This record gives sequence, structure tokens and C-alpha cells, in this order.
Amino acid sequence: MKTCPYCKKEMENHWSYCPYCNKPLIVGLHQKSKIVNHQTLDEDKEYYSESNPFTTLQSEKFYDPIINNNNEIEERIREIDQTIQQKITFGETIGSLILEKSSLYYKNGDLSTSIKILELALKNFTDEGDFLHMAISHNELGLIYEDTGFFNDAIYQFEQAIDILEKLTDYKKLIQVYNNIANIYYIFKDIEISYRFYNMALKLAEQESLIGEAVKTSSNIVEVLFLLKDYDKINRILKRNLEYFRNVGDIFGIIVSLSKIGKLNYHLGSNYYKQAHQSLNDALDLIKKIDYKKTKLTKSNLIWECYLYLGKLNLQLNKYGIAEDYLLKSLEAIRSLEDKGVKESLVLETMAEMYEIKGEYQEAINYYNLSNEIYNKFGENIKIADLKFKIALIYMDFIKIESEAIKNFEESLEIFNNLNYSKESAEILHQLGDLYLNRGIIELAIDHFERAKRIYFLMKDDYNLELIDGKIKSLIN
Repeated sequence: MKTCPYCKKEMENHWSYCPYCNKPLIVGLHQKSKIVNHQTLDEDKEYYSESNPFTTLQSEKFYDPIINNNNEIEERIREIDQTIQQKITFGETIGSLILEKSSLYYKNGDLSTSIKILELALKNFTDEGDFLHMAISHNELGLIYEDTGFFNDAIYQFEQAIDILEKLTDYKKLIQVYNNIANIYYIFKDIEISYRFYNMALKLAEQESLIGEAVKTSSNIVEVLFLLKDYDKINRILKRNLEYFRNVGDIFGIIVSLSKIGKLNYHLGSNYYKQAHQSLNDALDLIKKIDYKKTKLTKSNLIWECYLYLGKLNLQLNKYGIAEDYLLKSLEAIRSLEDKGVKESLVLETMAEMYEIKGEYQEAINYYNLSNEIYNKFGENIKIADLKFKIALIYMDFIKIESEAIKNFEESLEIFNNLNYSKESAEILHQLGDLYLNRGIIELAIDHFERAKRIYFLMKDDYNLELIDGKIKSLIN
């Protein structure tokens, strides 16, 4: 049994979210935070992990021994213990051995022991005044706290590492820690701080001509830029990255870049759909050429997002049969993955949009609800509120069941209010006011209009303020 880091209740070890407080426990971060050994040309290419090539938001360990077999790990720990005793006898330093021992326990999944040993290593390096290894120890502690869901502790450890590394000249490690702390803020959905740390990493990498680190960081920052809809910067980054991966012959990096370019061109609109289609199909062609018997990944890791965006493209072109086929293929690929995360909900949401466009409204609602069940498991409250709003609109505009529309609007409103999403809250209050007015419940209509009016006033939205003020006056008079 393990304990939820948020509500402190006991839960099963294999659970990826807490059923009591609905907080995500960040599936697979133990694997994602390690640097995997790759069949690549140089160390700068290690970033695109064969174990999860579509995961760009990875944290990096500075110390990870190349041992994977449990028996080999236990044997190596015994050897380290013997060597430590010998070095203590001769008064020699043991910090690096303690660091390796901690990393082996980490690799073996014994995180609590790994933390205790890391703290011992940190004390040893502090006593010796070994600042570089102090920073390394802080970084490793940060990764383990991130792995166990104690994000505030992880941030503290990364900040300690940054304070030390900024005074040293090991810029590559500093860039990696900037990325590590940015990743946590990205998980928190604190995009502003996440973006700031990614930018610090990127500027330093470019300043020091660390091309590989610049590519890694820019690949991370792309995911933030998609949220910010800064498509020009995404385009510049992906073009550079694609050129880099082609020059070094990294097929995994090429596939990731092509798929992201396809995603970018989809978001740029109908004038770019042809380019999007070409990039996604180029990625698929490369995916088919990989000998999966020689890699740790499966075809599903690489292919699900290509299928998703090909489905979205064909949906926009009103080719519903082709769109559905791609979406089902994407869903099938995701369901074969060990770490599905919210990927499945992304496809289900797109299928709901397809049924809504086709006028199959009840089917659309069913798929929106299925998507929300998964979002709920991972605490994706913004998505939940957004989909409940869409369901409410369908009930109001097409199915004409006002009670269901009100129910979903109210549930969406509660979430948006808790998240301080003023614009969305005002829009829902306005819609609810109209619904209550249609039902002849005047007091409730006025109440919702007044609440919306207060938000529009604070937002300085003069158009909606004047519109809703007119409705209130007509009801009062």
C-alpha cells in the first residue's frame, strides 16, 4: 500500500490517481525521469527515449548506472558496501559510491531507501565542500520527490541545485535542472513559470552553443507553446529540430518532429491541411520501417498521435468515414499502451465532436461523458468543465431538454468558479439566466444576470455589460 501525497489516505500501489481526492499521481514518471541508454550517435541524442519517444517533458538524472537486471543490481550494491568499508578504513572519500548506491535502489524501485542514502551522500559532499556533487544530489532528490508526488519538496531540491550550479560553470547540468523544474510547473499547469524556466534553459544552451541541450529544451517548450498558441515560434523550433535530427540520423527524433509539424499545421487551419497530411504520413512511413524487435518501444507509442491528427484532419474535411477509421486506430493503439494517461480521452473527445457535427447528439453526449470519466481520474478539471459546457449546449440547442442543460451548466460553472475562470463563468451565468427566463423563473434569471454583470464589469466587457444590463432592466420594469 502507498499513501496519497495530497489527502494522505492509503491506496493501492498500482493506482495512477487517488480515488478519494481525484489527484493524479503522475503515471510513469519513474521511467520518464531516467536517461535511457540509446542506440544513437552521441549523448545529445539520448533525449528521445526509445521507451517513450512522444514524451518530451522528461526530467533528467545526472547519475544512472547502466545496470537493469535485479540480480546485477543487488550484486553491485554488495560490491559498493564492501568498497565503502575499505575506503572508510583508509580515510578516502565515499560520496560517489553512496550516490551510485542510491541510484541503484532508485532503479530497483526502493525510493524511500534511495532518499535516505541520497541524504547521506549530500551530507558527505557538503562536509567535503564538493559543490558539484551537492548539486547532483539535490537534483536526484528532486526527481524522486517528483516521482512520489511530493512536488513542493521536488521544487525545493531543484532550486537548491540551481543555486549551486549557477555559481559553477557546468552549464549543461544547469540547463537540465532548469528543464526539470519547468516540467513540474508544467504538470501544475502553471504555464507562466514553466515557460520562464524553459526559456532560461534555452537561452543558456544557445549562449553556450550546446546544440543538443537546445534541441532538448526547445522540444519541451513546444508543448507549452501549443497551449499559448504561439505557432510562429513552434514552427521555427520544429524546423530546426527536424534538421538537427536528420543530420545526426536520429529516426526517433525525426518521427517526433514530423508528427509535431503535422499537429502544428492542423492548428494553423485549412490552408495548411495539405502540409499537415504530408508530415503525418511521412512520420507513419518512417514508423513502419523500424524493426521493433530491436527496440523497447511498441508501434503504438509512435503511431497513436499521428492517427489522432489524421482523424481530426479528415473530420474538418467532412470525410467522416475516414476520420472515424483513423480515430478508432488511434484508440486501439492507445489501449495497448501501459501508460495511457489522458490520451484515450483526447480521442474520445474528438469522436464526440464528430458525432456532434453529424447531428448524432446523444452519441456525442455519450462520448463526451466517457472522455470526462478519464479526465476526472487525472484531475483535469478545466477539460471536465469545458466538456460539461459542450454537453449543456447540446441539450439546450438541439435535444431541447432544459433541465439537463441547466444541470450541466451548473456543474461546469462550479468548476470554472473554483478555477477563477471569469470569462467562462460569465458566459455560463448569462446562458443560465436565459434558460431560467425561458422557464418563467424570473428571480433566478435576474440573479444569474446580476452575477454575470458583475464579472463583465470587472472584465471591462462593455458589449456584454450593456446587453445583460438591458435584460435586467426589462425584467425589473
